[in-house]
Amino acid sequence: MGNDLEAAAAENYMDKLIREDIEAGIYSREICTRFPPEPNGYLHIGSAFAIHTNYGIAQKYGGTFHLRFDDTNPLKEDMEYVQAIIRDIEWLGCNPGVHIYYGSDYSERIYSSALDLIRKGKAYVCDLSPEEVTAYRGTLTEPGKDSPYRERSVEENLRLFSGMREGMYPTGSRVLRAKINMASPNINLRDPVLYRIIHAEHYRTGDAWCIYPMYDFAHPIQDAIEGITHSLCSLEFKDHRPLYDWVLEELGVEEAPRQREFGRVNLTGVVTSKRYLRALVAGNYVDGWDDPRLPTLRGLRRRGFTPGSIKGFVHEIGMVRNQTMVDFSMLEHCLRQDLKASVPSIMAVLEPLKVVITNYEPEETEWLTLANNSENAELGERAVPFSGVVYMEREDFMAEPSPGFRRLTLGGEVRLKGAYIIRCNEVIRDEATGEISELRCTYDPLTKSGGALSGRKVKGTIHWVSACHGIPAEVYLYEKLLEDNDGPKAEGETWEAYLNPDSIKLMKNCLLEPYAANAKSEDKFQFMRQGYFCVDNKLTREDRLVFNRIVPLKDTWKGGK
Repeated sequence: MGNDLEAAAAENYMDKLIREDIEAGIYSREICTRFPPEPNGYLHIGSAFAIHTNYGIAQKYGGTFHLRFDDTNPLKEDMEYVQAIIRDIEWLGCNPGVHIYYGSDYSERIYSSALDLIRKGKAYVCDLSPEEVTAYRGTLTEPGKDSPYRERSVEENLRLFSGMREGMYPTGSRVLRAKINMASPNINLRDPVLYRIIHAEHYRTGDAWCIYPMYDFAHPIQDAIEGITHSLCSLEFKDHRPLYDWVLEELGVEEAPRQREFGRVNLTGVVTSKRYLRALVAGNYVDGWDDPRLPTLRGLRRRGFTPGSIKGFVHEIGMVRNQTMVDFSMLEHCLRQDLKASVPSIMAVLEPLKVVITNYEPEETEWLTLANNSENAELGERAVPFSGVVYMEREDFMAEPSPGFRRLTLGGEVRLKGAYIIRCNEVIRDEATGEISELRCTYDPLTKSGGALSGRKVKGTIHWVSACHGIPAEVYLYEKLLEDNDGPKAEGETWEAYLNPDSIKLMKNCLLEPYAANAKSEDKFQFMRQGYFCVDNKLTREDRLVFNRIVPLKDTWKGGK
């Protein structure tokens, strides 16, 4: 029964399409997919969905997966983004190996393809301005009209296009357009622009070129050059598919790649628009592309999300046909599932309140044994020091308890996790502020955890850290960055109105048990009763230990898709 369910789940609509292509013998080569990012920004969680989709299909059918940089626009591209994208994809576990390519390496072949279209009478040089091109294109309900330059001769188009390449004309003065159908109901087929003039330095090719192909023209040619079989892309490219097929057909490509679309995935409370992300970074509203509040892969990694949690998230969503909005809590749920049995659980006090145990020998230190993870015995045990002065969480004490409060109160008892039962006998307050500064307690030496009277009942158990052994740390607590998924819409509107003022909180005086003393960058822990935390890979230094809360312990995802 289980295998039948797995087989049914595996047969989604994309699998069905690819399996039908394989069974029909469409290709004489192995299945080959690709992920084609523009190197003008950092990858985000939506990118991860596309990466895993393409990589997973290639793996499933014993094929290959390519990473190809769509670097045919010199204005915003940079090697910084190339290197970051490669590292992020490798971190996800979708390593393309030797199959890393650059669209700019195909410049001569794409240019040659444009010449072929001109010779066939299928492309022409147009002198309309960008505004005029848009005006001539028409609307969804009205057909476009032909450019006055549409009937130029093949010879004139070849001469003008050669002049464009040689740098004879200024930026934006001329374009090469496909000659298809200005009355087509699909606006993408109304003589789309294939090449434009941009006089700018390219990060890889320098000033070798001053004309650059449009994505819709370059992409199918690049796919064909690399032997891609299935060009899997998000749903917004569905209306571009006829142009993709037109280019390949007019160029006579055999066993042409097939474009297939999947639904775009958006998350509640996060923005994945590259334009918005760039604005947040450039405006210093966040701490760079790796800010733990951003849905960039760099930000998620710094916050503490794991490759396994992201893969589980993609698997949980499955292959979707339409644009889908997913609650961010699903990603958090996948993270908890990935970490709950794989990381140690330790005690950390974020807002310390001093507790003096008056009947404990002042100089004595007792070493207790606690399991590192109650769900995974293979993680072993650790020694935890106990002394006559400990720190507890401030919120775990109430001098005047509210109904239902089950932790420490004046005259009340509570168990210290893995140690003893203590009773609070006295509350010390700061004379200037009136704030509670210290608790005076006594412990019952017969109630040691695992001892003869360890079963004596008290209302609650709290975590703690020995004062003289505690490891100082700073902890960042994060909430969603945006009040909703939107950013500024009107001209002159700023991001301030959209940012959550409580999206970040710094706790400076935290104490951790000494097990955390040797924590390294990106090490992860469960802090008892607090959540899952990760050593910050940017702010932590030898003399400064900084943690980010990845997620609280409470799982708010309701399940389902």
